[in-house]
Amino acid sequence: MSVPTQPAHIFADILGRVQGVCRALIADGTLPEGIDLSRIVVEPPKDASHGDMATNAAMVLAKEAKTKPRDLADKIAAKLGADPQVASVSVAGPGFINLTLKNEAWFDALRAVLNTGAAYGRSEIGAGEKVNVEYVSANPTGPMHVGHCRGAVFGDALATLLAFAGYDVTKEYYINDAGAQVDVLARSAFLRYREALGEAIGEIPDGLYPGDYLKPVGEALAKEYGDKLVKQPEAEWLPLVREKAIAMMMEMIRGDLAALNIKHDVFFSERSLIVGGTDQVGATIAGLRAKGDVYEGRLPPPKGAPVEDYEDREQTLFRATAFGDDVDRPLKKSDGSYTYFASDIAYHKNKFDRGFRNMVDVWGADHGGYIKRVQAAIKAVTAGEGTLDVKIVQLVRLLRAGEPVKMSKRAGDFVTLREVVDEVGSDAVRFMMLFRKNDAVLDFDLAKVLEQSKDNPVFYVQYGHARGHSVFKNARVTVPDLPEDNGKRLAFLAGAPVERLTDPVELSLIRQLALFPRTLEAAAAAHEPHRIAFYLYDLASEFHALWTKGRDAPHLRFIIENDAEMTVARLALVQGVVSVLASGLAVLGVHAPNEMR
Repeated sequence: MSVPTQPAHIFADILGRVQGVCRALIADGTLPEGIDLSRIVVEPPKDASHGDMATNAAMVLAKEAKTKPRDLADKIAAKLGADPQVASVSVAGPGFINLTLKNEAWFDALRAVLNTGAAYGRSEIGAGEKVNVEYVSANPTGPMHVGHCRGAVFGDALATLLAFAGYDVTKEYYINDAGAQVDVLARSAFLRYREALGEAIGEIPDGLYPGDYLKPVGEALAKEYGDKLVKQPEAEWLPLVREKAIAMMMEMIRGDLAALNIKHDVFFSERSLIVGGTDQVGATIAGLRAKGDVYEGRLPPPKGAPVEDYEDREQTLFRATAFGDDVDRPLKKSDGSYTYFASDIAYHKNKFDRGFRNMVDVWGADHGGYIKRVQAAIKAVTAGEGTLDVKIVQLVRLLRAGEPVKMSKRAGDFVTLREVVDEVGSDAVRFMMLFRKNDAVLDFDLAKVLEQSKDNPVFYVQYGHARGHSVFKNARVTVPDLPEDNGKRLAFLAGAPVERLTDPVELSLIRQLALFPRTLEAAAAAHEPHRIAFYLYDLASEFHALWTKGRDAPHLRFIIENDAEMTVARLALVQGVVSVLASGLAVLGVHAPNEMR
């Protein structure tokens, strides 16, 4: 079976029909030539009683057409009423146009699901544009914790969503291996090295990393160097220990990410910006200085900061206020080394130079105040051609049956990502990390995500997929030719008499399936993968409700023993649900099981 390169999309189809009506109004002189039709949208009405779809066409075109929105709406509605897919049209309020479609339009939408299979919902809105999604980027100083987990899942799902919508996506991890924290890591590892040599190190001093996860680093150093490093001054052993510790920490982090089925395309080293013969940070500063965007000057003390803590000195400053920031920003510390911000400017310029005009960064909750300065810098180094969307991921409160979870002994002061995944599985972690908007605090209850109930969203959605396969298995008594293979089953059901699905609950479920492509496009445009999780839960809820209704109303059961044709029609509906649940879960990186255990 051939798969269309442009899968059918009922909202896009109706939008095309609305735009066609507007072109007809241009042709007859009602609308002016050259009027912008791209602002027209077609979407579900906020109140379902108003119809199946609503369009803002009259509202966005009236001013340019120099007419009243309501008057223009009446003219558009009159032409839409003659469309063979439209059952009725009404004009509401100041000029919104509500449409109710004929059942045949929804039958066509279901056929589109069956005809396109796994391609249903895929879009070309990205048009192959390159997008860099940088996420996780945890300091390489230890195992990943639950807070990192949320950013990792969000970023990974967003990258997959954007690829599904037609973007050329690169998934990137920025290794912060050039700052003071990696020197602290090296000193902490050196202490574990001495411990591995048999020395009693006592309590870990304040300021060093206390977790047991550094013991293997110490053992590896002892095996490689013996007691050689003990006899060296810090200036000699520090770079050796730092390199070994970072390498082992990154190996651990990659393993933690693999437990969530996350794999980055690029691991970019911050240190690479300043070593290897080319000082990219210095070159970036020089380029900005040449344009007048860097100068030597003084800054007033920060608001609310104690005056005695403020050092009034002339320093190298980026003219951030010229690009929308609140204050100009330092690029060098008092010792002449670069600030983190200076490295971040060079790093994002590097992304732009690699062809990424569209960049998305996923940051933790404590980085909100950093957004404006980085966006200002990107405007400066890309001459306004680069864009950065920063998605802040809020904190995760880890609970077990409503009670806070105790800290990890292995990590020292936090619960590790691996501990959570090992306890509840990657599917539960990924789905629940996305079942709340990224900028809202998330309560993650380890006990609740293992419940087999409607109150556990990941179970409820996966159970919807498994229930569909259970229906197929039971239906083979009535429809013995029903294939087990998903692709063959899609082809078999593509010719089902879906026009027999006229009950309101059946049509409601078909409408929900038809909403999937538009939901994907809207989620991709807004960079909000949680919309897919919400949609899947709603779809599963409608499917389970129809199954339950069939117990009390036998004529609505999926399998009608004395009516094979009706059974095949219902199986086509079930197949639509199964296909969309599988596709949506794949976007989120969650498995779609054929049976629940």
